[in-house]
Amino acid sequence: MRLKIAVAAAALLAGLASPAAAAKENPAAPAGRQLQQAPTYGATLPPVGFVKFCGRRPEACAARPSGAVRPALTARQWDLVTRVNAYVNADVRPASDDDIYGEAEHWDYPTRRGDCEDYALLKQRYLEALGLPRSALLLTVVLDDRQEGHAVLTLATSEGDFILDNRRDGVRRWRDSDYVFLKRQSQADPRAWVALAPDSPAAPRSVAVRSPR
Repeated sequence: MRLKIAVAAAALLAGLASPAAAAKENPAAPAGRQLQQAPTYGATLPPVGFVKFCGRRPEACAARPSGAVRPALTARQWDLVTRVNAYVNADVRPASDDDIYGEAEHWDYPTRRGDCEDYALLKQRYLEALGLPRSALLLTVVLDDRQEGHAVLTLATSEGDFILDNRRDGVRRWRDSDYVFLKRQSQADPRAWVALAPDSPAAPRSVAVRSPR
């Protein structure tokens, strides 16, 4: 896995556009827009699959020394975020936890196949390896347009909150999705989670209950 990340990171960095081109092509990073951060409403329980993931991979859930940071990304970094999102979406084939592990809910880094939370975990790992602070890369649980559980990665920046989703290659603001946001990782502590609505609907028992795409 470490070798794969190193190789992929090198390829992504080598393919970066120039700063001017990245700024022109990336609509997610406009200058001077009002901050659009998803409100939080106190502590909540993390998903069971995430708790088990941290038990198997404690290093992946350890707090980082940088603290709660909302970086101001450069145009090249925005381009990199978009590339990572599209790269992982193309590299991992969608499959349910039941098909892969014989379990209803199993969070992990995918090798060849995975479901929504696996895509989000891998994007988080790539982007941290490429220099973004972990506190800006937050696993997030939502309800989709069918009122079914789904997981995405929230990118918390000085420009606001953006969503990396395995269902689309473009990176968009959280308000521009049709999802109901339930909970996400805390910026202060990656093991803790916060609610994203004052009276959130009950979180689904399994995050992905239908085909990942």
